[in-house]
Amino acid sequence: MQIYKVGGAVRDRLLGRPVTDIDWVVVGASAEEMLARGFRPVGADFPVFLHPSSGEEYALARTERKSGHGYGGFTFHASPDVTLEEDLIRRDLTINAMAEDEHGNLTDPYHGQADLDARLLRHVSPAFAEDPLRVLRVARFAARYAALGFKVVPETLALMRQLAESGELQALTPERSWKEISRALMEDQPQVFIQVLRDCGALAVLFPEVDALFGVPQPEAHHPEIDSGVHTLSVLEQAARHRQPLTVRWACLLHDLGKGLTPEDQWPKHIAHESKGLKLIKAVNERYKVPRDCQELALLVGEYHTHGHRALELRASTLLELLQSFDVYRRPQRFEEFIAACEMDARGRLGLEERAYPQADYLRGAAAAAKAVAVQPLLEQGFKGPELGEALKRERLKALKAYKEQAAG
Repeated sequence: MQIYKVGGAVRDRLLGRPVTDIDWVVVGASAEEMLARGFRPVGADFPVFLHPSSGEEYALARTERKSGHGYGGFTFHASPDVTLEEDLIRRDLTINAMAEDEHGNLTDPYHGQADLDARLLRHVSPAFAEDPLRVLRVARFAARYAALGFKVVPETLALMRQLAESGELQALTPERSWKEISRALMEDQPQVFIQVLRDCGALAVLFPEVDALFGVPQPEAHHPEIDSGVHTLSVLEQAARHRQPLTVRWACLLHDLGKGLTPEDQWPKHIAHESKGLKLIKAVNERYKVPRDCQELALLVGEYHTHGHRALELRASTLLELLQSFDVYRRPQRFEEFIAACEMDARGRLGLEERAYPQADYLRGAAAAAKAVAVQPLLEQGFKGPELGEALKRERLKALKAYKEQAAG
């Protein structure tokens, strides 16, 4: 029985990056032997065990064979006679197919270290094309390691394209897809994830609404980059640069989907793209069973991001409606995330990445002015029920008018 450290822990140590999760593979052991040593079994599909003291996962060396559609369509075979090389060949990328023994000796049958040095993302074997999830995984690794200069090799991109065209991507469950998408969006360069999906034709399958933005022009005065798809990538890049949370990054990805619906004869203008895009944002949210906080912010940013940009010009009544739409009195954080998404949108434009965004503080000030209106005096005047709500609205409107005058003065 031999135990090896495998996959990401080996890769990241060689790259000089922090190692967080450690995966172990056990060669030459049976499930019975693992149980006899006190390991606890987990997972019904293949033999994975938890270490009796550390709780880390130890998997028996195994081979796999395609037996159906999608990520789960595999039959696994684990036995003491499966070699380390046989276990490693079923992995996705050469840089993830290395192992290390307890003395730090490297086993690298598929030249992962050479690809690490050359900054290449390369599939281990043709079996790569059997698992559609690998399209998302490789695009995610490209986003993670883009700053180090990593690129997907053309042969691997060709296999990803083959998977995109095969219909296999549709066999992925929403939950599994969302797990990869959400992790990719939180990488340092999430725009690379979207670009790689586009390069292999997978974006048109997974996010046709985003793919439709490429080649759609916008007015050059506001968007020096012109192309709506390029703008979306830039907004996502800014969101990562400014360390925004997943909710904001998701909203940034979807905020302009309505522009993909504009008839060509109306280009480069996109009248009412905000409201037109809502049905597309809803469709994407439902497709991936996106968490509610991400869903809600994406819809609100889609509908109101141009209000954010025009904040200083808005009438007090429109400002009040905006604040009410966000339920800013009970959910202040959501409004803060909206402001962040608007600022990323403003910065995600060629040559305008560093410009100031005074709208942010102005909107915060408006929210503070409306929230400062006290309910107690209105209760003391006898207002209750719907009448109280109307009275509160009137007082908030007054406060916002005063705020606007003060800001203008």
